[in-house]
Amino acid sequence: MKKTFVWRLGAAVGMVLYLGACAYRIDVQQGNIITQDMLNQLRPGMTKQQVRLIMGTPLLQDVFSQQRWDYYYSLKPGYGKLETRHVILAFEADALASVSGDMQVDLQHPASPSPAPARSEEPLL
Repeated sequence: MKKTFVWRLGAAVGMVLYLGACAYRIDVQQGNIITQDMLNQLRPGMTKQQVRLIMGTPLLQDVFSQQRWDYYYSLKPGYGKLETRHVILAFEADALASVSGDMQVDLQHPASPSPAPARSEEPLL
């Protein structure tokens, strides 16, 4: 009886350790997704409403100064390395003045927009 109990206990502990090692880890995303394409659309002098349309609602708005918006994004893959992005948008007189942070965009010399795909002249019937 004592041997049976020890054997069952050992089997149960082994099963718990085995199943614990096989657990699935989910990817955890937090914050605003920030892409380089979104940043390339920003232009100096854009209003806050125009910026919000492109970037979405900022994750952090400075309580003491409404002229700074912080966008933060983090991705922790289940079995990978943490990836973070942080972008700070500064406004002057409610117009976009500067962009700083991990991902840079040159507001003085913005990237040229990608050409629109050619449209066919065929009817859509």
